[in-house]
Amino acid sequence: MTGQAKAGRPNQLLRNLNSKIASIPMILTAVVIFLGGTLWTVFYSFTNSKLLPRMSFVGFDQYKRLWAAPRWIVSIENLALYGVFSLIFSLVIGFTLAALMDQKIRFENAFRTIFLYPFALSFIVTGLVWQWVLNPEFGVQSVVRSLGWTSFTFDPLYTPSIVIYGVLIAALWQGTGLVMCLMLAGLRGIDEDIWKASRVDGIPMWKTYLFIVIPMMRPVFITTLVIIASGIVKVYDLVVAQTSGGPGISSEVPAKYVYDYMFQAQNLGQGFAASTMMLITVAIIIIPWAYLEFGGRKRA
Repeated sequence: MTGQAKAGRPNQLLRNLNSKIASIPMILTAVVIFLGGTLWTVFYSFTNSKLLPRMSFVGFDQYKRLWAAPRWIVSIENLALYGVFSLIFSLVIGFTLAALMDQKIRFENAFRTIFLYPFALSFIVTGLVWQWVLNPEFGVQSVVRSLGWTSFTFDPLYTPSIVIYGVLIAALWQGTGLVMCLMLAGLRGIDEDIWKASRVDGIPMWKTYLFIVIPMMRPVFITTLVIIASGIVKVYDLVVAQTSGGPGISSEVPAKYVYDYMFQAQNLGQGFAASTMMLITVAIIIIPWAYLEFGGRKRA
């Protein structure tokens, strides 16, 4: 038996040899570029690098300056508000649209295309479109006032206290279509017998969704949450296209902070420190997801 096991190991190593050889460039790219670049960024975040990287270690000084900067604090607060509301509204609106589409409505393909179309646009285009829509001179405010409500005011992009919600509106318009499609795919995977049994037992539809269907769609929800959360952390171009971080610094986000310090302020050390904090945020999102997905499968 031992000899057969030893003889079987080389055969297993040689199995799908062409595909393993073809994957070597991808593995090297992931290790050298992504992992190497990450370690390089973290390493130089502890230096006093300015225009160019240099080996001038300052310990955690860059992180102390980072968390003492009002602009960084504002960007974190904006990201928290944007993230919480984006997660909630994306899931609620996306699942609601998917549940409605799952009722075998007429022209389903047309509606699905309409809802998903904004996701095909770039964030720059989306930001510019919603900058026009929310502009008080010729956007929603102007249209409503022309209808007779002359005291109506709606200019979120020019009001510091609510500007982040103007960005949120554009993000929801673009992203909920994708969430709808993911949820719809999950709903279409639910066995029809479950619906028949719930109707026979007289269970209301909303209870069937809440207590039966949604728990069965747990993998879909986890995957959707990871997709939404990764987009939240790296939000940048939507803010630049709509507000450029203004008014003042009221719509700053971490990704814009990193870009400005690395390429405009020429302070690589501070940019690397902010990048590392964003990396930690992504790790906090990815690690629990990987544990729930792969750890749960191993236990099963």
